[in-house]
Amino acid sequence: MSKSRNQHVVRHNDSWAVRAEGSQKVSKEFDIKADAVNWGRKVAQNQQSELFIHGKNGQIQDRDSYGNDPCPPKDKKH
Repeated sequence: MSKSRNQHVVRHNDSWAVRAEGSQKVSKEFDIKADAVNWGRKVAQNQQSELFIHGKNGQIQDRDSYGNDPCPPKDKKH
């Protein structure tokens, strides 16, 4: 079984991409950020890991946990 890795939605050249944490390569590129977020969310859910959504400036805008989180967030957006 492969090790679960957090997923990051990041700006990559002139597109948006999903990159596994610690990887130099992107997993998949998208023209639209929402498409990258949706695909990254599915990967994070399948791997029971976290999804980090970055803005154009590289700062984290949002994050969602789909694993065994010992301190689950109190938000109910998903």
